[in-house]
Amino acid sequence: MSEAQARSIVIVGGGTGGWMTAAALARLAPKSWRIRLVESDEIATIGVGEATIPPIKEFNQALKLDEDDFLRATKGTFKLGIEFVNWGGLGERYIHGFGTIGKDLGALSCFQYWLRQQLSGRTTDLCDYSINTAACRQNKFMRKRADMGDSPLGSIANAFHFDASLYAQYLRKFAEGRGVVRTEGKVVDVKLRSDDGFITAVVLASGEQVEADFFIDCTGIRALLIGQTLKEPYEDWSHWLPCNRAIAVPCESAGPLLPYTRATAHTAGWQWRIPLQHRIGNGHVFSSEFMSEDEATSILLQNLDGEPLAEPRTIPFVPGRRRKTWVKNCVAIGLSSGFFEPIESTNIHLIHTAVHRIITLFPTLGFNAADIAEYNRQTQFEYERIRDFIVLHYKATSRTDSPFWDHCRNLAIPETLQHKIDLFRSSGRVFREGAELFGEVSWIQVMLGQGIVPTSYHPLADTLTEAELATYLDDVKNVVGKCVNVMPTHEQFVAHHCAMPA
Repeated sequence: MSEAQARSIVIVGGGTGGWMTAAALARLAPKSWRIRLVESDEIATIGVGEATIPPIKEFNQALKLDEDDFLRATKGTFKLGIEFVNWGGLGERYIHGFGTIGKDLGALSCFQYWLRQQLSGRTTDLCDYSINTAACRQNKFMRKRADMGDSPLGSIANAFHFDASLYAQYLRKFAEGRGVVRTEGKVVDVKLRSDDGFITAVVLASGEQVEADFFIDCTGIRALLIGQTLKEPYEDWSHWLPCNRAIAVPCESAGPLLPYTRATAHTAGWQWRIPLQHRIGNGHVFSSEFMSEDEATSILLQNLDGEPLAEPRTIPFVPGRRRKTWVKNCVAIGLSSGFFEPIESTNIHLIHTAVHRIITLFPTLGFNAADIAEYNRQTQFEYERIRDFIVLHYKATSRTDSPFWDHCRNLAIPETLQHKIDLFRSSGRVFREGAELFGEVSWIQVMLGQGIVPTSYHPLADTLTEAELATYLDDVKNVVGKCVNVMPTHEQFVAHHCAMPA
């Protein structure tokens, strides 16, 4: 007979992390489990994680959410990728699009054939070979068509932009409807078992003690349980990731409704632009070592598309992660487990994967050490490979216009990242290791976009004659172009399928 499972769960902290966790557990847990979420209205959440990546669709589908209803409720829009402006060099721009590049031929990806043609002197834009990036250029969008077979219309990959606070409210309603009990209250103390240091209860300002078998820390950067109570160390990655502040402000909507996030590099950081149905989310991520807060705020306000809708607010952060995110009977989820600047929209995704790992390795009351070690091993691998991808954006630049970019060009980078760069520079090869998040298409687009050009290509690309190569690539480009032409604009698609209530 298996050991008894932990059946009472307390989630400390709400926001996106808390309510994503509560909703997933409520959807999948047996009815005998008791799930309680404790949050305080006095404590504000970060609330700027408004852009996502395609796996968010898997999370929503696991909850059986209606996609149009979810988008209406969160005033959301669709996202096909991210446009990067001024990263490789001033005046340069490229798109990191989701999905695929072209149509593979034989044993090779379309990219290798495109690379052969580039290196022979016939230059074309890689964006023209991917329906995601080509659609971004024309502000087009539609959901992928499962009935379209090998057509590019069957390979569209999308994520979402949404109001993070509305998403938390939406999931709260979902979770409470499935038995999750919410308790309003500020945690003022945490009780530990004397013999082994396990958490037994959190104490609220009212004096109530909330007991559980298993605690989930969703208290954000404060890390009340994992950090302040259990004293798990935090690994500071500032030597690789130089930015440590973000200033956020929403503004009025303006211009066409773009189906992508924009990241524009400035002199000591970068600015995000996230289009929602009712407003645009904006923020300036910067390094306080190279720029003052006043200057960063001024740059942000000067580069808004519409009038600001609130006062700018500053969010200090330390890039990095907890050395362990599961300690004793406590797991940290969301910002309590680590923080990445939102350049590749990974923070909400890390909530999703953490919840999935908890469910996969859900503990017995014995809290088996091997299960906990495996959870921490997978989390460490995931964080480190995402770290490498984000560091790439800073390292691979030709900008010489400010001390910040001089610093970034000269960063000493992790060996794992250097290996990927060397391999790509040699012959355009990228290999995805294990379950790392970003795959070949992502690495190709960012490395090329930021000026890392391979010196050669895969030898098997020479199996085509020059005429066959040109015909193949022209066909791919033409098919993608025709498919984009039949797509509605992003604004038209949102208005028809998921427009927010008037």
